[in-house]
Amino acid sequence: MTSAAGNVKVLFSSLKSTYVATPMKLKIVNLYVFCTLCTAVIQVVFVALVGSFPFNGFLSGFLSGMGTIVQAVCLWMQVIPKNKEFKELSLERAFADFVLTNLVLHLIIMNFL
Repeated sequence: MTSAAGNVKVLFSSLKSTYVATPMKLKIVNLYVFCTLCTAVIQVVFVALVGSFPFNGFLSGFLSGMGTIVQAVCLWMQVIPKNKEFKELSLERAFADFVLTNLVLHLIIMNFL
């Protein structure tokens, strides 16, 4: 029992030290992903409790959230310093790609509504 508790303590201390070393830009992207995920979960819970009368409204909101999460994770992968695949890509270009793809996604979602 004590070895499991010790392992958990080591795990949390490792996570804490890694999180402290994470750049602020990545923390902001992580917070954005978390907030968008919470919004999608709230939508699913609302549909489960109340019903899905305008189903295309729920579907477009949920897919918008999931698409935004995927795009934010792609942005996170592009701006992380340890990733060698996107070294030549500037931060401004990665953010511009994120904004442009979000604009296209939400134009499609609005058309679906």
